[in-house]
Amino acid sequence: EEVLKTNPENVCGVKVFMGSSTGNMLVDNEETLNNIFSKVPMLIATHCEDEATIRANTEKFKAEYGENVPIEMHPKIRSEEACYLSSSLAVQLAKKHGSRLHVLHISTAKETALFDNKLPLKDKKITAEACIHHLWFSEDDYKTKGTYIKWNPAVKTAHDREGIMKAVLDNRIDVIATDHAPHTMEEKQNTYFNAPSGGPLVQHSLLALLDFYKNGKMTLEQIVQKAAHNPAILFRIQDRGYIREGYFADFVLVDMDAPYQVTKDNILSKCGWSPFEGHTFNASIQSTFVNGKMVYENGGIIERMSSRRLLFDNN
Repeated sequence: EEVLKTNPENVCGVKVFMGSSTGNMLVDNEETLNNIFSKVPMLIATHCEDEATIRANTEKFKAEYGENVPIEMHPKIRSEEACYLSSSLAVQLAKKHGSRLHVLHISTAKETALFDNKLPLKDKKITAEACIHHLWFSEDDYKTKGTYIKWNPAVKTAHDREGIMKAVLDNRIDVIATDHAPHTMEEKQNTYFNAPSGGPLVQHSLLALLDFYKNGKMTLEQIVQKAAHNPAILFRIQDRGYIREGYFADFVLVDMDAPYQVTKDNILSKCGWSPFEGHTFNASIQSTFVNGKMVYENGGIIERMSSRRLLFDNN
């Protein structure tokens, strides 16, 4: 009822946690989900993991390890099955009710088969997102990164990572995002069950994408499409996502030949850490402009109010 009172010009959509994550906002009741998908006129964005599967897997590994479950079990607890069951249900509900659905944080190759690339984005009713961490890391990285790369949905196999990249490139997956969640180091250094899922990715997301370009995995045009144009189209954001006369000037200046090493000293997030710490990116960001005002230059944030409210063409 509260959702239906929302002015669609003020929001880009409604987020539904079909699997529990940080914040305990789970919605998995069948009647409630049918009401949302049948009545909400806006985009419905879903976090998809099947709760019953996660609970069963959790109990299985608790029986083996007690409370000291290794972080390496995270992709087995929040498994491919859990993701696919929930994502396929969301797609089924969207098709049943004719809803606009956007499935967030695709983490398995299997899920990519749920989406197609036959229509241009503006005509699609069912769309999907890939996150930087699911395109970059794999389960092999848990050995060195530990709970610092604990995300929901979990980082999974190298096969999954490559399958997600393939779906990004062939337009089954429409946008690339960060799922930015800057928990503190103290929180992340907890044991498996106590460490929150999520990490800070906004600062280094473009640099990661430019590494994909430098390594021949993605073109510059694809980066711009997936990280700028398509989010603006998908969420119907007014006057953003392109460098055009009359649009808000949101852009970055990049030096493609100036390597940038992530160190503790140049991390800008208040949480003070990054899963990329120690990595040297091939390019560096020289300056960032928001609404036509420079807000970042040569490694430092320029303190000035440049933000503006986003407006949406949802009518």
